[in-house]
Amino acid sequence: MHQQQPESERKPAGNWELESVLVGRYETTKILSRRSRACWGVRAPQQNHLSKCILSIGLGSNDYLNNYFMPQLYSTSRQYTPEQYANVLIQQYSQQLRILYNNGGRKFALIGVGQIGCSPSELAQNSPDGRTCVQRINSANQIFNNKLRSLVDQFNRNFPSAKFIYINAYGIFQDILNRPAAFGFTVTNAGCCGVGRNNGQITCLPLQTPCRNRNQYVFWDAFHPTEAANVIVGRRSYSAQSASDAYPYDIRRLTQQ
Repeated sequence: MHQQQPESERKPAGNWELESVLVGRYETTKILSRRSRACWGVRAPQQNHLSKCILSIGLGSNDYLNNYFMPQLYSTSRQYTPEQYANVLIQQYSQQLRILYNNGGRKFALIGVGQIGCSPSELAQNSPDGRTCVQRINSANQIFNNKLRSLVDQFNRNFPSAKFIYINAYGIFQDILNRPAAFGFTVTNAGCCGVGRNNGQITCLPLQTPCRNRNQYVFWDAFHPTEAANVIVGRRSYSAQSASDAYPYDIRRLTQQ
């Protein structure tokens, strides 16, 4: 075996309890301040520079992947319905956005949760044939995404000096999975690197040999898309190819605001 060239993290980013998204919020502000000074000098006002930045934010995936749909370790799925859980996450998401806004952020791209029920990890554990996506998980993801899109409307109304957009990562991935050949993919239900069924029972391990044709795989490992898939999502986030890719407009237009 040879040492692989990883495209992404080879394991989930960690387990988030419901409140943990708020942990370190003040440290985040300090880090932003330090980075601003490092980039523009101590005399540069942090808020002025942050107002010119596009803040791309993606929260929620691990709250589902490594919490709500891990009932053997967490009780949240017994405590909350999918609707209630999404409400709690959106409430905490709102608090994070307000912190960023209060520290000078004015341009926000909020990225929806992808189709976790189609990941190799969930296919390996919960799909009868290893190909059919797990609908109960995707349905919960859609509830969250619908609320996130509504949050964009709410924040655009409440903070007229700022601009908020929603990136429909779920819908873009749905298009990729529905028409993989159109995007150059031949494998949609297994990771390029991993162990077990769908290469998703154990995620990619150090020194493990990955597949040779990673550009033909939608997923790099048990959880994460390949660079090839991420490029498609990134391009359509920046310049929407479909009216549903971004709301109310794409990142390209956000840069012009």
